[in-house]
Amino acid sequence: MTNSVAKIAVFLLVAVVGTMTIANRFSMSSALAAAPSAVPAPVVDNALASKPGQETAVFAGGCFWGIQAVFQHVKGVKSAVSGYAGGHVASPSYEEVSSGATGHAESVRVVFDPSQVSYGTLLRVFFSVAHDPTQLNRQGPDVGTQYRSEIFYTNASQEKIAKAYIDQLAKAKVYTRPIVTRVSRLNDFNVAESYHQNYANIHPNDPYIRFNDAPKVAALKSDLSSLYKEELSAWK
Repeated sequence: MTNSVAKIAVFLLVAVVGTMTIANRFSMSSALAAAPSAVPAPVVDNALASKPGQETAVFAGGCFWGIQAVFQHVKGVKSAVSGYAGGHVASPSYEEVSSGATGHAESVRVVFDPSQVSYGTLLRVFFSVAHDPTQLNRQGPDVGTQYRSEIFYTNASQEKIAKAYIDQLAKAKVYTRPIVTRVSRLNDFNVAESYHQNYANIHPNDPYIRFNDAPKVAALKSDLSSLYKEELSAWK
């Protein structure tokens, strides 16, 4: 897919050939493999820092429009930027990433204040409302390795917390299917084209956003209300 029109076309095709009702598609599109309230907080996590600071986390879980929109509404997040991570081509374009040939995943770089929100809490948001961690190389209507579920850690602490959390969720059988989320070191992050930034908030009436991404933000607001903020974090 090379633009929002193509994304919408794919979604409509799924709607036509599928047998699910509109209500079921809406539920699926919110990417909730389990009710947010059923996804526990991490047992292994960092305590909140004693002083304000800045840390970076990178998440991939389907189209970056929705992931960015969710994290822009999380308390303690300073910025959420859409981009590409995990590939082997320098400075790829959206079209190149969409081909699946570069190895990149559509990702979001989250800069947060560890005195306000922990990395483990961000993981809980990621696994409960931002995407479905049981879908392999796809997310809803988007199919391909560029839509895979992956956590790109930036330090040893993040790696430890992410792996422990996945193990915790798997042992607790929070989901009915296996978690397929990868955990990898972040080697590079390429910021996506400007027209992808803040897309969900600029285009709230886009059918793709309404069916796939707006429900994620709504779930954050309703089910993880203590983490939700109305004002948007920056995307730069």
